[in-house]
Amino acid sequence: MVMCKVVFTSMAETITRRRFLSSAVGCGAAMSLVPGCVGVGEQKHEAKKWKMKLATSSVMFDRLPIEQVCERVERLGLGGLDIWAPFTYGGAQCKHLEEIKNRLGGKGLRELMGKHKLELAAFTIYGNQFSQYWEMIRDYGGGVVVRSDNAEASSPEDMTRNMRVFFENLKPEIELAEKSNSVLAIENHGGGLFNTIDSFRAFVELNPNAKRVGIAFAPWHLQAFETPIEDVIKIAGPQIRFFYAWQRADGSGQLPGFGPADFTPWLQALADARYSHYVSIFLHGHGPADEMESNVCKSRNYLLDRYGYLVERELDKRI
Repeated sequence: MVMCKVVFTSMAETITRRRFLSSAVGCGAAMSLVPGCVGVGEQKHEAKKWKMKLATSSVMFDRLPIEQVCERVERLGLGGLDIWAPFTYGGAQCKHLEEIKNRLGGKGLRELMGKHKLELAAFTIYGNQFSQYWEMIRDYGGGVVVRSDNAEASSPEDMTRNMRVFFENLKPEIELAEKSNSVLAIENHGGGLFNTIDSFRAFVELNPNAKRVGIAFAPWHLQAFETPIEDVIKIAGPQIRFFYAWQRADGSGQLPGFGPADFTPWLQALADARYSHYVSIFLHGHGPADEMESNVCKSRNYLLDRYGYLVERELDKRI
């Protein structure tokens, strides 16, 4: 069993008492952030709050039954879980959503999540068909459904036309999203339809139903093109429904706090965009369950540290 402790390891500055308290108040899942954070003993501000909600994906524990996955995610102090349909890339053997469909159903999953005080961060289906799972998702109560774009990269000249075609082809799934009270979150993927700033802008402008269609934002894929992550968040923020805390590196370096990326400006951009969904700790290439739990714990602590830094910086502006 891995015991996850909140460990603040600031890289450049000493942790003040106020910063520790600001970070520790809500370290289990959702906490107040900039602007208008209310820390321990701090004066309330009129500005609206922003909350960072942390999750991880069931594929990270692909060899465990979903019940044990929920136990570990609860133990990690994360508030949400992203549940994956059958997936085998990189040696993974994840079948959680299929097993839930056959063994628990949507209502059984809701009971299981409630038992462990977890919320659904997303159902990830990728190349699987939404039509296979929409009734189970409806019975659960709906949610964010992550899928691939199943499209090729477009030239700038053809971007508008190709994006319109993409949305036209998506209409049957949008109807299922309506029936199941769900939102389709399309992941930006390397070599896929939208992997440039202009393609994100086209997606946002041409989206025919922002209530039912949004973006699953994966910085990992954009870093290959040296695309400024903060700039894309500024453009796509209102339509981002899922955010991967995932950076371009090898092995465990993909995780927050392990690789070279500084997540601080990314979190600040999400705060500025009033992002209201989950920040999900993620990587491809999953080791033994205990190792993954330990690594996710360290990433969680890193994100809380960066979160606490943003809280203190915002409070300092108000003094």
